[in-house]
This record gives sequence, structure tokens and C-alpha cells, in this order.
Amino acid sequence: RSSAASLVSLRSSLRASSAAACDRAAALLLQRAQRLDSRVLSAVATRMQAGADPFEKVKRMINDLIMRLMEEANEEAEHKGWCDKELATNEKTRKEKTEAVEMLHAEIDQLEASIAKNTEDIAELTKEVAALDEAMSKATKLRGEEKEKNAQTIDDAQAAQMAVAQALNVLKDFYAKAGDATAFVQQQPKAPEIFDAPYKGMQGESGGVVGMLEVIEADFARLEAETKAAEASAQKEYDSFMSDSKVDKVSKNRSIEHKTEKKQDEKQALTIKSDDLEGNQKELDAALAYFEKLKPSCVDAGVSYEDRVARRKEEIESLQEALRILNGEDIA
Repeated sequence: RSSAASLVSLRSSLRASSAAACDRAAALLLQRAQRLDSRVLSAVATRMQAGADPFEKVKRMINDLIMRLMEEANEEAEHKGWCDKELATNEKTRKEKTEAVEMLHAEIDQLEASIAKNTEDIAELTKEVAALDEAMSKATKLRGEEKEKNAQTIDDAQAAQMAVAQALNVLKDFYAKAGDATAFVQQQPKAPEIFDAPYKGMQGESGGVVGMLEVIEADFARLEAETKAAEASAQKEYDSFMSDSKVDKVSKNRSIEHKTEKKQDEKQALTIKSDDLEGNQKELDAALAYFEKLKPSCVDAGVSYEDRVARRKEEIESLQEALRILNGEDIA
């Protein structure tokens, strides 16, 4: 009987000691739970205070919880490494594609502006070439008409001069013969009584008619000279205008050709740049979408990774300390 009583007393003492250890451990965990705002420690402490679980089961529960927290720490560390790698790669991609899209937009805007400007220049130059062609055609027509008119005037003046010269020769011959006849008559011994003075023929009239014809001949000669001078000046001016116009036309046609080639090259470049922009924009959109996918687990966790690691470490240390209390180890 004495031995049985001692055994009962020992068991009672052990249960009391275990209960006290559980209370101490629960109090420690509850205190740490409040300080760390830890639901894990709070749940364990509450369960220990309820006293529903046997002492050994409580220790197993704490051991299991420590192992689980350590596994979570390892998993989170691996996840953190994966997140860091994915976020860094994604950030680099987003930066590169954003810069590429912005650069391509700028290049496309520049190409479109240049194409529009070249189109406008080509249209303006084409109008100017057409105006030059019209002006040269008109000048050639007018020059032809003027040249024909001047040639007719010169021919007429030359023919008139020839006619006047012939008339002068006839008159001079006529008056010369008339003068000889007068001289013969004046050789008679005595002039008729009806004449107050000797008859001298038509010598006075010859001077006036011949002089008038000579003036007319000179006028036609001057008309011929002035017309020839005007024709030469007009032809020189026409030649100069045509030469300048042809040079200008060649220059404008070269500009049209150059701008047309440049416009074609820029249109090809625009097509390539537009395709590049579409491709880069799709890649940027995909990178942005992936970043949004990464946010919940890698960015928007609410608490920083460092804070989670520090809290989990303290939770594990608190559970280990509670386990040492339950094992009767000195933790002072």
C-alpha cells in the first residue's frame, strides 16, 4: 500500500509539474504573440491554456509547428529568390521595351512628317515644272511669231529700199537727160521774145523729188536696221530665258526624283518601323501583364519579406523556448 501511495503521489506531482510548465510556456507564447502580433503563437497558447491536450501531445504539436515554420521559411526564401529574379528580368524587359516603343513612336512620327513634307514638295515642284513648260512653250510661240513678223518687216524694208533706189536711178537719169536738152536749146542765137530769161528745164523740181526719195530710202534703211537690232535683242533675251528655264527645269526634276526616292525609302522604313512597334508593343504588354501577375505573391504581400523573416524567426525561437520550458530546461 505504501508503494502504491507513493506512485500515486509521484504521478500527481508530475502532472502538477507538467501543468505548471504548460502554464509557463503558454504565458510566454501569449506574451510573444501579443508583441509580435502572431496568430500562430496566440493559437498555440490558447490551446495550451485550455488543457485539452496531453502533455506529450502538446510537445509534439510544438515540434511539428517548429518544423512547419522552418519549412515555410525555406520555401519563402526560395520563392523570394525566384521573385527577385523574375522581377529583375521583368523590370529590365519593361524598361527596354518602353524605351523601344517610345523611340519607335518618335521615329515613326518623324518619318510620317518627312513623307508628308516630301509629298507636298513633289506636288509643288511638279506644278513649277508644268509652269516652266507652259512659259517656255508660250515664249517659243511668241518668239516665232515675232521673228516671222520681223523677218517680213526686214524683207519689206529691203524691197522698199530697192524700189526707191530704182526710182531714184530713173529720176536721176530722166533729169540728167532733161538738163542736156535744156543746154542744147540755150545754144540758139537768140531766145524767143516770150521768155524773160533763158529756159533751164526741170532742174529745180528734180532736187525736191530726189531729196524726198532719198529721205524715204533712208527711213526704210533705218527701219531695217532697227528691226534687225530688235530681232537680235529679242532672240538673245529668248535664248537666255530658255537656257535659264531649262537649267531650272533640270534642277527641279532632279529634286523631284531625289524626293521621290527618299519618299519611297521612308515609306519602306515606315512599314518596318510600324512592324517593329507592333512587336515591341506586344512584348511590352506581355511584360506589364506578367508584372501584374507577379504582384500578389512578390510585391503586394502587405508585410515586407524582411519583416516576415524576422517575425517567423522570433516565432520559431519562442516555440523552441516554450519547448525547453516543457522539457524542464533552465531558460533563465
